[in-house]
Amino acid sequence: MENDGFENELATCYISDGILIYRYREGAVINLRNAIRIVAERLELQDGRSLAVFCDISGIADSDKAGRDYLAQYGSVLTKAVALYTESHLLQIMTCFYLRVSKPQVPTMIFTDERQARLFLSRYI
Repeated sequence: MENDGFENELATCYISDGILIYRYREGAVINLRNAIRIVAERLELQDGRSLAVFCDISGIADSDKAGRDYLAQYGSVLTKAVALYTESHLLQIMTCFYLRVSKPQVPTMIFTDERQARLFLSRYI
């Protein structure tokens, strides 16, 4: 399947230079229904390929435990590494806590500098 990306009310997602770029839209809510959709659409785009993922979480407005738990369990399927990016201090704090609790199965780091995030991911392309 040849597919270069998708856009919906939650996010924009595409593959560029061997990295899957996922940017949440402003006001995105991560609940269980949306988390299931996020993973399913990403996996469809990847078409069986394991990729490094750059995820701009800046647009996330809210999340619930069920959605976070689903992403913790299934969100790293077919990923080599994940770079989470935001300049929001509050999102950084919440994400650091989430990473400590969820213990991702693949190398996962949070960044405030997009260039540094891509540099981290370049090791996994």
